[in-house]
Amino acid sequence: MSGRVRLALCSYAATLMAAGALLPLVDPAGWMLQAAFLLALQSGVGALARRVPLAGALTMAVQALVSLLAITVVFVRDSAILWLLPGPEAFAQFGGLFGAGYDDVSRYAIPAPATDGIRLMLIGGVLVIGLAVDALAVTYRSAAPAGLPLLALYTVAAGLGGGGAGWLWFLLAASGYLLLLLAEGRDRLSAWGRVFGGAPPNRSRQGAGFEPGGAAHAPVRTGRRIGVVALGVALAVPAALPALDGGLFDGPGSGPGRGGGGGGTIAAVNPLVSLQDSLNQPQDREVLRYRTNAPDVQGMYLRIVALDRFDGTAWRSSERKVQGVPDRLPEPDGLSPAVGATEVRTNLSSAGSYKQSWLPMPYPATKVDIDGRWRYEPAGRTLVGDRGQTTGGVQYSVNSLVVRPTREQLAQAMAPQSELKREYTQVPDILPGSVKETALEVTKGSANDFERATKLQEWFAEDGGFTYNTQARSGTGVAAISRFLKQKEGFCVHFSFSMAAMARTLGIPARVAVGFTPGSPQSDGTMSVGLRDAHAWPELYFEGVGWTRFEPTPSRGSVPEYAQDQAPSGGATDPARPETGASAQPSTQPVAPDACPEHERRLGECGAAAPRDIGEQTDEGFPWRTVLLTGLSVVAGLLLLLLPLLWRISVRTRRLSAMGQASPKPGATSGPKGSKKWAGKGPGAVDPAGDGALAPAGADGVALVDDPAGTLAVWQEITDTAWDLGILPDESQTPRKAAARIVRLGKLTDEPAAAMHRTARAVEQVLYAPVPKAATGLADDAHLIRAGLRDGVNLRSRVRALLLPRSSVRVVWALSARWESLTARWALRRLPFDRWSALLRRPTKQRS
Repeated sequence: MSGRVRLALCSYAATLMAAGALLPLVDPAGWMLQAAFLLALQSGVGALARRVPLAGALTMAVQALVSLLAITVVFVRDSAILWLLPGPEAFAQFGGLFGAGYDDVSRYAIPAPATDGIRLMLIGGVLVIGLAVDALAVTYRSAAPAGLPLLALYTVAAGLGGGGAGWLWFLLAASGYLLLLLAEGRDRLSAWGRVFGGAPPNRSRQGAGFEPGGAAHAPVRTGRRIGVVALGVALAVPAALPALDGGLFDGPGSGPGRGGGGGGTIAAVNPLVSLQDSLNQPQDREVLRYRTNAPDVQGMYLRIVALDRFDGTAWRSSERKVQGVPDRLPEPDGLSPAVGATEVRTNLSSAGSYKQSWLPMPYPATKVDIDGRWRYEPAGRTLVGDRGQTTGGVQYSVNSLVVRPTREQLAQAMAPQSELKREYTQVPDILPGSVKETALEVTKGSANDFERATKLQEWFAEDGGFTYNTQARSGTGVAAISRFLKQKEGFCVHFSFSMAAMARTLGIPARVAVGFTPGSPQSDGTMSVGLRDAHAWPELYFEGVGWTRFEPTPSRGSVPEYAQDQAPSGGATDPARPETGASAQPSTQPVAPDACPEHERRLGECGAAAPRDIGEQTDEGFPWRTVLLTGLSVVAGLLLLLLPLLWRISVRTRRLSAMGQASPKPGATSGPKGSKKWAGKGPGAVDPAGDGALAPAGADGVALVDDPAGTLAVWQEITDTAWDLGILPDESQTPRKAAARIVRLGKLTDEPAAAMHRTARAVEQVLYAPVPKAATGLADDAHLIRAGLRDGVNLRSRVRALLLPRSSVRVVWALSARWESLTARWALRRLPFDRWSALLRRPTKQRS
C-alpha cells in the first residue's frame, strides 16, 4: 500500500472517530452513516486526483465540488438542475435548511431530533472538517496541523453537549489523531529506505546487528511512545487535580463535585441552559416517576439546585464546599419548632436517558437513601454527583418535610441574620433603578415583608398583565429583566428571576430554585414527571420558617396555601396514611407520551422504572447479578492482559514438541551448502534456497522449510527466549557466533552454556550439511538454556518477559507480511488500470 493511500485511510478514520463525539447530540444516529459514506466519497476522489496527479489546490477544489454535488443530491435534489447541479433555487433551499437547523439547535434539548436542518449542519460540518484534514495530512503531507480541525470538531460537540461529549469520545478522537501521526511518520521514514544498525559487540543488552523491523522503526516507536505518554497525561492530570472542574472529559454533569471523603467544591454552573429547550420539546418525555405518601402531591416540587448569585449577567449557583452525604441531613436553616411540619417519604426512579449531576428531591429533604458517588452541599441542601455520577436510571428514597406555616407566622417573622441578609439581598450596581421603583410601587402600603412578597406574586401571576410564552427570548441578566418588565411576556425563568431580583431590592433575602413541578398522576398511583414539567420558582427567606416557595408564573404549578389570600383549613396528615383527593386521581390522558427513540427503547432507557412502594424494604439481598457481571468483566480484562503470555506459552509448547515430529516437504532438498534456511530477515522470513528470495514463516517465526527434527523451531525458541529477557536477536551472525553472543550477554555457564553450543551445532547440521543428522535432546537443552538465562536477570526482567514478551511482536509481523502479500497481488491486477491512468497524468519537465 502506498504512503498516500495509507495516509488517506488514516485521515478518513481520524475524521470519523472525531465526529463520533457528535453522536450523543442527535437522535437517531442514522446521519452518521450518511456522513461516513459521503466522507468516503470525498476521500476517494482526493486519492484519484492525487493519482493523476493534480496540483494540491486543484485536488481540494475537485473534492469540494464533489462534496457539494453529493450534499445537493442528498438534501435538495428536487431543487437542483438535473437532480445534481445546484442552482439558485438549490442554494436558497440550502439557506433555509441552515436557518431551520440553527433554530432547531437552539430549541431542542439533547438529544435533538434529526431534522433536515440539523442533519445538513452535521453532515456538512463533518465534510468540511474531513476536507481540511485530508488536505493538510495527505495532499500537503503535514499531519500535525490536521489536529486543529479535529480538535475543533470535538470542541463543537463538547460545547453543544454542555461538556457531555465524554472522555470516551475524546479518547477516540485523540486515538485517530495519533494514528494519523504514526502513518505520516512511517511514510516519511520509508522514503529513506531500509535502515540497518550494527550494535557494538561489547555493549551489554544492545547487541543488535539487525533487529527484524526494529532499527528501521525506532523513530516510529519513539513517536508512538510520546503519543501514548501525552494521551495518558491528558487523561490523568484532570482526574488527579480536584480543582480542575468542568474539564474536557466531564460527561453530562460530571463537573460540579470532586474529591474523596469530605472536601471538594461545587463549581458555579447554570442548569437553565436547557430549561427552555425542555419546555419546547415537540413531544413530552418522562424523566422521573415517584411514589409518595405526602398529603398534597400538588405541592411536591422536585428541586434540583438553587441559584443564589446575581452578578447582573445571569443568576448562578455559588461555588461552595461539598461533603459526604450524612445519614440524616441537618435541620433546615431558619425553621422553628413552632411551625407545623410533617415528614413524608418519597421513592423516586429516574429514566435511563435523564443524565445530569443534580439530584431532584422534594424540599427540604431530611434523609436520602441512594447508591453511587453523591456529595451533599449544605447551603442549598442539594446532592450533586461526583466523578461522573449522574441520575441516569437511579432509584432512591427521600424523606422530606412538608412545612405548613401560617400567614400570621410569616407576617410576624423577625429580621434575618445580618450575614444571611447581606449575601442574599445583593444586587448588581447595573440593575436599573426602575426595577426597585416598580417593586416599591407594587408593594406600596404593605406592612411587612410577607405582604410585599405576596403582592409581588399576585402582580406577576394576576394583576400585572403578564403573558406566559415559552417562545419568548430567554435570559436572566438585568437586560432580560428590564425587557421582561416592559414587554410583559415570558416563561418561568423570567417570572422567577424578576420576582427574586425585585424582592432583593426590597431587602428580602431571595434566590431561585430550579427543578420540576409535581408532574401528573398515573393509574398505578405513581406520579410521572416529564421534560415539560421543568420549572423555576423563587424562594424567599423568613426567619422562623426558612426558605419559602412562591409561585409567580401564571398557569404553571400551584400557589402554596400560605401565599393565597384565603388559605384553606386543615392540618398535617399522618405520613403513613396518604390522603386521597382530587389532585391524586389518575388522569384520563397520558402525561408523558412515549416518544422514546428505538435505540434507547432497546437499551431500556425509555421512561423511569416503577419506584418502590412506600415502606418497602430497601435491602434487595445479595447482588448476585452485579457480582457476576463484575467477575466476568474482571476475567475478560485479565484474559486481555494475559494474551501475550498465553500466546508465548502456546508457541513454546508447539516449537519444543516439534522435535522428532517434523518431516521433509515432498521434493524438498536441503539446498546447497551454506544456504540459509532458518527464520529471519525481517518479520519471520526465511531464505530456503540461498538465492535471496524470502519465504514466509508462521506467526511464531518458525520457518516453513525442510527441518527433519524440528531443530530450527528449537533454535527460534531459544532466540526468542533470549529476546524476551533483553538480548536482542542478531540475525547477521552465524549460529555459532549467535550462540557465543547469547552465552556472553546472558552470562551462561556450565551446562546451560554447553547446551547452547550443542544447539548451535545442530542448527549448522540442518543448514549446511548435505545430509543433516537428526539431533536429540534439544528440547531439554532449550529448557536448560531458558533456566540459565532467567537466572542471569533480575526479577523485574523475568516478570516483563513473562507478561509482556518482546517476541510477541512476531504476530504483528506475520499480519503485516500477509497484508503486504495481499496488496502485492492486488497491485498486479491493477497494472492495466495504471497504464490507462498514465495517459491522464500531467506531463513532467523531464525530456527523454
